[in-house]
Amino acid sequence: MPPAMFGYMRLTAGEDSSDEIQTIQTELATHATREGFSLERVFIERLGSDDESAFFTLVDTLKTSEIKHVIVPSLWHFARLPGLQAAMRDHIEREIGARLYIVQGVRTR
Repeated sequence: MPPAMFGYMRLTAGEDSSDEIQTIQTELATHATREGFSLERVFIERLGSDDESAFFTLVDTLKTSEIKHVIVPSLWHFARLPGLQAAMRDHIEREIGARLYIVQGVRTR
């Protein structure tokens, strides 16, 4: 059985359709399989929602789980600003010790 990885995506209010979510999840799962992993769970950040931050939930889960691999469609799913993208990436990779996989070009935001 291949090792597991988590996925993360961010949606704006206009993108929050089940078709869009399914399309992105399928792309993440396909890429995870190509890399030799199975996609365990996808954390979905919904901008404008009152729900708890999916990024913080992902970070907490990485800290308490044996899974240390995360896949995202692109760094745009972390944030629009390059500095914030780098900070979020560093937090996952350096502070938590997880490896980040980026499916650049498959889905850009």
